[in-house]
Amino acid sequence: MRYGLFLPNFGPFGDARCLAELAARAESAGWDGFFIWDHIVFSTSDIYAVADPWVALTAVAAATQRLRLGVLMTPLSRRRPWKVARETVTLDRVSGGRLIFGAGLGHPPDDFRPFGEAWSERERAGLLDEGLELVTSLWTGQEVRHEGEHYTIGPVTFQPTPVQRPRIPVWVAGLWPHKLPFKRAARWDGVVPEMADRSLPKVSDVAALTSYIAMYRDSQDPFNVAVNGHDCWAHQPEIEDYAEAGLTWWLERVDPERAFSEPEARALIDRGPPR
Repeated sequence: MRYGLFLPNFGPFGDARCLAELAARAESAGWDGFFIWDHIVFSTSDIYAVADPWVALTAVAAATQRLRLGVLMTPLSRRRPWKVARETVTLDRVSGGRLIFGAGLGHPPDDFRPFGEAWSERERAGLLDEGLELVTSLWTGQEVRHEGEHYTIGPVTFQPTPVQRPRIPVWVAGLWPHKLPFKRAARWDGVVPEMADRSLPKVSDVAALTSYIAMYRDSQDPFNVAVNGHDCWAHQPEIEDYAEAGLTWWLERVDPERAFSEPEARALIDRGPPR
């Protein structure tokens, strides 16, 4: 089991220097990963300072040597896939091959509607699937020609390629027990499940969703399942059961509902993961 931190990119953490300092602290305390959210404003009623997640992760990469890092989750529908391909390869190379690329539909609506972004789930899902195909094709360093429902590009070739082979790991978000996101995740390298009622997935939920994904996997490569929740120390007695069910990562969540200040985050980080 690996343990990571999962922090907002807004509010007290809407400063890349703060996130870099916390990441360095996390590495010293023995955490395995450092992941941040991807929001443009988060809320139109509560005004927060917001850090661009990709710029912030560059600072995180420069401040650390070992931590896996990533943005969980990037709503690919509102980003140009070719720009994301450039950003992710650059960050993978800066970090020495430590990036994990997380993608999903996105939430909440305040991040979409003020900017005229696509909001229907069907449209965002189509943009996500086609966007993932484009991003990963551009990572290969081979010539890409693409004509799809949403994008037409090429011929074009991107260099350099990522450090990681065969590609930067792609984790996909999904709300269980809705099945379509997990069928999508089976084509990639990992999944970050949440429950439709926003509760922490139970061991039985993890077992059910991993079994469902296995039905659609056509690869024997390792597949990661990462849940985000509060108080990993209190859940330590269940960790072995979670691992047997297929869980590979616990992401300790910092958010506005709980530890939403730098001192609180530092205290949480300094506890270190429950080895």
